[in-house]
Amino acid sequence: MHRLLLLGCLWLLAAPPGSGIFQRPTGTPAPPRLQYLLEPLHPAVHTQRGATATLPCVLRALPHNYRVKWSKLEPANYRESIIIITNGLYHKNYGPLSPRVRLRHSHRYDASLTITDVALEDEGRYRCQLVNGLEDESISLTLHLEGVVFPYQPSNGRYKFNYHEAKRACEQQDSRLATYQQLYKAWTEGLDWCNAGWILDGTVHYPIINSREPCGGRLLLPGVRTYGARDKQKDRFDAFCFTSALQGRVYFIRGHLNFKEAGQACRNHGAAIAKVGQLYSAWKFSQLDRCDGGWLEDGSVRYPITTPRQRCGGLPDPGVRSFGFPSKEMRSYGTYCFVGK
Repeated sequence: MHRLLLLGCLWLLAAPPGSGIFQRPTGTPAPPRLQYLLEPLHPAVHTQRGATATLPCVLRALPHNYRVKWSKLEPANYRESIIIITNGLYHKNYGPLSPRVRLRHSHRYDASLTITDVALEDEGRYRCQLVNGLEDESISLTLHLEGVVFPYQPSNGRYKFNYHEAKRACEQQDSRLATYQQLYKAWTEGLDWCNAGWILDGTVHYPIINSREPCGGRLLLPGVRTYGARDKQKDRFDAFCFTSALQGRVYFIRGHLNFKEAGQACRNHGAAIAKVGQLYSAWKFSQLDRCDGGWLEDGSVRYPITTPRQRCGGLPDPGVRSFGFPSKEMRSYGTYCFVGK
């Protein structure tokens, strides 16, 4: 029996390419071959907030009466939003991206899309589609922003946000709800958080590095654990927010200030009290490192640590530490201010 199995395996390995062995099953369509569009060398473009990014789309030939349509795929509402349409001579922009997009058009075969002053909401998947009668074809590219994911909850405790409140809370803190890819990347980089939170597509997750009893038990492997899709109106969780590079800087003012005095101290310097997302961005991209707790715009007190040390919380990893939401009348902290460029 074993000999027959061995002979059968050897016959399969020796089967000639045209023999039908390993061929695509009957009825399974082959992926469409691109006739006019060039396959991009890299399917993802990496950038930061405030930068200029170009998504490549180049034709190898110009068919008669063709159009190129750029659109953005929106996973949160399962829509495809048109950005720009061109026939090679004229073009028309559409939607909220309209003021910040143009065709690179470095030569007559170039239909690449350039986005200026990249914003947090620009991250995602884009499609360049050649519309040419019955021979339509398209390529997809992903715009990735470099940034940082942080868990967020309000002053009245955990699990208070429905989806829409979580989305609004992130936006108020100079960030947006993270995508699953952003949360997963943050987990691979060490994010370990036991509270479940909303992400952009309306699902709920929490990332665990160190398995422990209050977080699903010690027997479960580390990973991004999921509650799946939840009711966006009724179910309540925390939020996972994502922010990218700042167009400005965050700095600290020392003092024993209450919350109102902290805001006034920033305004006296022509600045505003910093938001949580701005502090995380300064920690991530500017290596802001201070052992001093400072007020932030949402009434929380936090401090950023890039070089962990014993007298700055004692934790072994870099991060933004939190004192929570103390009484706004307490005069124990300085303040973190933000000034734009």
